[in-house]
Amino acid sequence: MANIKKILTQNAPAPIGPYSQGILIDGKVLYTAGQAPMDPSSGKIVEGGIKEQTRQVMKNLDAILLAAGASMNTVIKTTVFLKDMNEFAAMNEVYAEFLGTSAPARSTIEAARLPRDIRIEIEAIALVEK
Repeated sequence: MANIKKILTQNAPAPIGPYSQGILIDGKVLYTAGQAPMDPSSGKIVEGGIKEQTRQVMKNLDAILLAAGASMNTVIKTTVFLKDMNEFAAMNEVYAEFLGTSAPARSTIEAARLPRDIRIEIEAIALVEK
């Protein structure tokens, strides 16, 4: 049976429902929950457009990765949910600041509506190198 560990860090937004920020399987593979552009200290959605929201999402993902012993360099797959696919280029510019050199596999989907009317949500799968 797999060893399943829930990941929780104060450096990313607290879950607003019955889910974990991340799930670590056998200490080797991390699955994150989709991250919103929420400031973990205030609990509020960051102001600004898609670039500002993408930057906050990536910071939140980074905090969860680090809490589990992973990093942006060990991300192997992401799924990006965009409110408007016309914002892809601007999102991609910020995304590349965080994951450009590791270039994990990625799917990008336009979603009709995201929680709290956010513009973007991203989830990741990463390997843990402990």
